[in-house]
Amino acid sequence: MTVTTPLSGPLSASLSAPMSAPLDITYDGAIVRLTLNRPDMRNAFDETLIAALTTAVKQAGEDPRVRVLLLTGAGKAFCAGGDLNWMRKMATYSDADNRADAGRLADMLHTIWSCPKPVVACVNGDAYAGGMGLLSTCDIAVAADSAHFCLSETRLGLLPATISPYVIRAMGERAANRYFLTAERFDAATALRLGLLHEVVPAEHLHDTANAICRTLCANGPDAVQASKRLVRDFAGQPVNAALINDTVERIAACRSTDEAREGVAAFLEKREPSWRVESGTHSI
Repeated sequence: MTVTTPLSGPLSASLSAPMSAPLDITYDGAIVRLTLNRPDMRNAFDETLIAALTTAVKQAGEDPRVRVLLLTGAGKAFCAGGDLNWMRKMATYSDADNRADAGRLADMLHTIWSCPKPVVACVNGDAYAGGMGLLSTCDIAVAADSAHFCLSETRLGLLPATISPYVIRAMGERAANRYFLTAERFDAATALRLGLLHEVVPAEHLHDTANAICRTLCANGPDAVQASKRLVRDFAGQPVNAALINDTVERIAACRSTDEAREGVAAFLEKREPSWRVESGTHSI
């Protein structure tokens, strides 16, 4: 694997993986790129990939040198959902085994969704079933205009259960009613219209677009970015009442007195870069 980063020490050791690993991990400055690396299987999930992705996201989320996680797929697909060989084994599992197996997938999805750092999905190709859940756990999702999407579980007599909390939040209840039940395939333009994606670009511009978003995130105050992510998680769907309003007051009051906020305001007034700017390779982010 190729590693380009000014980071050193435990992060580079803990996140490194051999080329044959199901998850390829590279990093550039404060950006960690996680690439699903099973292109011959359209990056479908199995036990090994689920475990690797869960561990990598947890480690990156806890490392103070990491600002942003970028999630993409190797080859032509983003993620085709569950590996059919893995799914075939499930038919022989006991109820307890199936619960444990589903629990590991659910834990992976929740680990990504609850990561304190922003996670950007760079959807390089088709996202089916669990792949739809994967991109829905990310904070920002951009896709190639050639990508297609499908909640295909009902075609197999299955349910999109573990992914449902995230997909419903991303595409809305009304759209979920249709696509959960019909398992219809739809294109990137439809995914954008439904709110599943934030941006659709020509495939040749996808990685540049995703990298630009990551650089934009790195240019902002790291604590403020994480706190803003928590705002969305905590306040979405909540009634606007006295308790919520008081919570907003408490949060901004606490933020204003931080060193990061003081530095950000001072840098703006003094027309200079704030001290939290980091380097990406040889270029300032």
